[in-house]
Amino acid sequence: MTEHQRPHAAMATLVLLPGMDGSGDLFAGFVSALGDRVEAIVISYPPALALGYAGLTEHARAQLPLDRPFVLLGESFSGPVAIALAAARPPGLIGLVLCCTFARTPRPLLAPLRPVVSLLPMSSKLTVLIAPFLLGFGAPLALRRALRRALDQVPQVRLRLRLREVMALDYTARARTIAVPVLYLQATRDCIVPAAAARLLASLCPDWRLVALRGPHLLLQTVPAQAATTINDFVATLAVERTS
Repeated sequence: MTEHQRPHAAMATLVLLPGMDGSGDLFAGFVSALGDRVEAIVISYPPALALGYAGLTEHARAQLPLDRPFVLLGESFSGPVAIALAAARPPGLIGLVLCCTFARTPRPLLAPLRPVVSLLPMSSKLTVLIAPFLLGFGAPLALRRALRRALDQVPQVRLRLRLREVMALDYTARARTIAVPVLYLQATRDCIVPAAAARLLASLCPDWRLVALRGPHLLLQTVPAQAATTINDFVATLAVERTS
């Protein structure tokens, strides 16, 4: 768990799983926007270990709360980790938030290119080129710098491994077994994950709700206040349903 952790709140705990950088540092603004209505715990991934989705899932499982109800949030790359954990029905899990993510590789036409991913440059120096797709055009300099700092922490070989994992992914069978309510946050201007990914999940998860927020792929970073309000309301609803 990282330093982005608030004192225990009365309502519930929100466990955050990060995007492809794996650091969790990009959650800082969103955690601040959550306020005091929930406790936020950020799980980061070890950059030194070559872990695919299976290994990352076990790493996250070992850090889930054992003594309180919690809601799991999977952002982008970590959506499949959250899906796998929710499908296993860990004690205490009362809800799942999926943000701009997928249960199956979101760009299947690119799957045949998986063998050449090892040749792709993944340096953080390319942030200037990828930032518009993740943060939108005209994103504040502070956000672009935060993105680069997060990517600086991850060896290029880890980013390539994670991208290969995405290109081979199919967790639809696991998504079908999720028994808790699911909230999906969809970015209206997402250049990375198409709307079809949300439609697929909607067909798999029986207790499903979707909220579309105006923004690019990294919603939690670009519209943290709107995302926090939506998630706080979802967590509050789950808490009421649990005690009624």
